[in-house]
Amino acid sequence: MAAHDREDIVLAGASGRVGRLLRRAWSVAPGPGAGIVSTARRPGPGALAWDPLEAPGALPRLLAGRASRVAAMVVLTGITPGPGARLDLNAPLARGSLDGARAAGIERVLFASSAAVYGPGGGRRPFSEQDPPAPATAYGAAKRDAEAEVARFRDLGMEVAILRIGNVLGADALMRSAENATPDAPLALDRFASGHGPVRSYIGPLGLARVIAALAMHPGPLPDLLNVAAPEPVAMEDLLQAAGVPWRWTPAPGGAQERVTQDCARLTALLPGLPLAETAAAMVAEGAALPPLPAA
Repeated sequence: MAAHDREDIVLAGASGRVGRLLRRAWSVAPGPGAGIVSTARRPGPGALAWDPLEAPGALPRLLAGRASRVAAMVVLTGITPGPGARLDLNAPLARGSLDGARAAGIERVLFASSAAVYGPGGGRRPFSEQDPPAPATAYGAAKRDAEAEVARFRDLGMEVAILRIGNVLGADALMRSAENATPDAPLALDRFASGHGPVRSYIGPLGLARVIAALAMHPGPLPDLLNVAAPEPVAMEDLLQAAGVPWRWTPAPGGAQERVTQDCARLTALLPGLPLAETAAAMVAEGAALPPLPAA
């Protein structure tokens, strides 16, 4: 990829939880030579209105007149689990996002998928990129289908890197539940026979921002598929302790998995020396230090 004095990263889906965290992190340090152009399906502060489901071809018009080149588009647009969530829209949204990128002449796309496509794993070794998807949830299946949609664009000459992202601290289910915890109603955390709670692959918001910026601006070709998380998994009780969240143990139910983790050796080899918070305390501190989201 040719060097430019100024290159932009288009962040599609900037109004979601992960998108807002990334924008806060990038307001501190977006990465060398990179500016951020945020889009969202619903207009909001600092984000251009673009719905890849309804009008994928509108993206070139939104980007017209910019003096800088678009180095890459990051696709966060998607539907997450929740009451009444239309998970079946994930694949059409992915396809529309790539249609828009192609129409705008964007050659590199980073598609945000999820470790949920791997499935529970039965507590075995960490998942690597070579492991076939075996989703056990509707969300995991929807993201697998979305991956298949975007992979087809490689045949059209686009560079599409699928990022199977682990838990992003601050956008994850644990910390969302922790928002409602009080000393009188502490968060219940599964406790396994080992005496410990769940262990998962995590990444802090600043670490994720650094990874994505580095991949967007990487001078060489990217792998088709990358696990994205810190090199070592973390224990959920350590995260709750570091965040000062009131919590208590509860017996883990049958079928619950103590360890579901990812092997991120490929990412580490591609981006050697990239600073990532690796402990629960460091990730929590990283999130707490982020500035508020800019109004524009």
